[in-house]
Amino acid sequence: MGIIEDLTNIITTKLTDSSQFLVDVIVKGQKGPQKVLVVIDSDKGVTIDDCANLSRELSKAFDETPLFTGSYMLEVSTPGLDQPLKLRRQYYKNIGRTVKIVREQQVIEGRLTRVTDEIVTIEQEIGNSKHKELKITEIPFSQIQKTYVLISFK
Repeated sequence: MGIIEDLTNIITTKLTDSSQFLVDVIVKGQKGPQKVLVVIDSDKGVTIDDCANLSRELSKAFDETPLFTGSYMLEVSTPGLDQPLKLRRQYYKNIGRTVKIVREQQVIEGRLTRVTDEIVTIEQEIGNSKHKELKITEIPFSQIQKTYVLISFK
């Protein structure tokens, strides 16, 4: 097992709220202190206190295991607005929000209305202000390269 798998096992045991889930673990640096970035999300949202509490728990756990030969810096965070969705669970969480889906030859923006294990359904308003039509598009996960949640300030 590699360090990412070892870290993932430790992190998942420390996620005590069943609505929380691990999105990513990134380890950077070879010389000096390594940086460990833990990205978590939740079906209900993640607070800064959630991140701080998990960081304390992980620091204790990492210090008790021989994963790092030297010092390390730990950061526990949530996915940023500029980060693409990585897990299907994140798609479910964002039903009803506007997303931008990047496919090989196409970019689609619309409201995420449905998610299954195989596809996502996007609803788009097509046309001008007088003659708008709703277009429903189903996209298999296998055709999605990246998906971003778009934030509206209206």
